[in-house]
Amino acid sequence: MTNPLSIKRGKSRAVNAENLTGEKGKGGMASSHLGQSRKGSPCLRDIAPGEEVVLADIRGAGMISHIWMTVDQKTSDAECFVLRDLILKFFWDGEAMPSVEVPLGDFFCCGFGRECLVNSACIAVAPMRGLNSYFQMPFGRGARIVLVNDHPEPLPVFFYQIDYILYEEMPANTEYFHAQWRRQAITERGKDYVILDNVQGCGRYVGTYLALSTLERYWWGEGEVKFYLDGDREFPTICGTGMEDYFGGSWSFAGYPDGKMQELCYSMPYLGYPFYSRHDTNLTHPYHNDDCPPMRGFYRWHMCDPIFFEEDLKVTVQQIGVSHRGLFERQDDLSSVAYWYQREPHQRFPELPGREDRRPR
Repeated sequence: MTNPLSIKRGKSRAVNAENLTGEKGKGGMASSHLGQSRKGSPCLRDIAPGEEVVLADIRGAGMISHIWMTVDQKTSDAECFVLRDLILKFFWDGEAMPSVEVPLGDFFCCGFGRECLVNSACIAVAPMRGLNSYFQMPFGRGARIVLVNDHPEPLPVFFYQIDYILYEEMPANTEYFHAQWRRQAITERGKDYVILDNVQGCGRYVGTYLALSTLERYWWGEGEVKFYLDGDREFPTICGTGMEDYFGGSWSFAGYPDGKMQELCYSMPYLGYPFYSRHDTNLTHPYHNDDCPPMRGFYRWHMCDPIFFEEDLKVTVQQIGVSHRGLFERQDDLSSVAYWYQREPHQRFPELPGREDRRPR
């Protein structure tokens, strides 16, 4: 990851629907009924099902410094899950395989197709569905960002802005930003869930987002997060003490705000538990009820404690719970986003599951 303070000056640019190329002096030129340059093209409209839209096609060397996006989830389909149906893909330096391929909501720590407020150093989500990324994303020859509409209906509006800085060149050993989404609808008993594997090369792991639907009773958070580094096979170099511990919490996130014990959510600069729901929030669906499995969303950023690797990396988490009879192996529904930097080229990602296999229970 390139330190922005080591590059003193650059040329600031931004891409959005008002300036699709990011060219100097070309922003806000479209006309509305108020006249030219009076909010004539604030968003993309009517993105068809199956359509891929190039949000940015940047030429030259530089670094994306901030991304803001938002989408209106109101459609005629009550089970839309738009945040899971839209896919983000990032390509660096003309590569054919994406370095980022993640559902829109999950990239911004909003799993299950549902938004939540996030107040962190890398991802911030403001009301309503104001999705922000502050990950620095360098590129040497160009950057292309694509939005795929995998929703069965047209997307009426999509607002976005991608802020970036152009430089003369980037260092030869620059590590590029990557993010990958995975989901296992029912984990295998006694077998660790794989957050990331098949990473080869030199880089650093910088973050995890985890969306958990618990399918069994009792406490779920005893599984340890493991980092297999540079040839580790049977045992990892880094192994944590439990899932709740990895996300910075302890003792079941328990609190007593109204005299009864309950899990407490939080959102901090480098770790958080911003989403918890025990109910089906799809109130417009004719079969709405409260039989939805509990859903929890967590994030952890390793910006201050990066996990460095020189040759290869694998990241897993156990599914272990505890009850009155002690520890036991669990089966739950897990999806995740792994965020890391590495020198290119990178290995091909596993094929992204289809829409129905991505949607939450």
